[in-house]
Amino acid sequence: QIQLVESGGGLVQAGGSLTLSCVVSRSLFGIYDMSWHRQASGKQRELVAVITSGGTPTYADSVKGRFTVSRNNAKNTVYLQMNNLKPEDTAVYICNANRGPLDFWGQGTQVTVSS
Repeated sequence: QIQLVESGGGLVQAGGSLTLSCVVSRSLFGIYDMSWHRQASGKQRELVAVITSGGTPTYADSVKGRFTVSRNNAKNTVYLQMNNLKPEDTAVYICNANRGPLDFWGQGTQVTVSS
């Protein structure tokens, strides 16, 4: 069992930026594919970005060009840099660690973008 703790959420105006962090309590952090998901009120959870154990990122179309996912294996941390935020980005952002059948989730951090 591992724990994932997100931080960095908050209230920001449209066009602003935030950087989310997710710290993983596991020394083998580097073997996991890490991803960020979000869930807006009343909506289904959606995938935002993935960064593989090898460092390859992929993004949902809705955030391409605005969000950047990165990881620091020495710090057991994955980041989500969010620029040019829009009101529709408002959601709880949740971190995930996956390796085959092993799948772990954080509790999430709230991001609210005002217009």
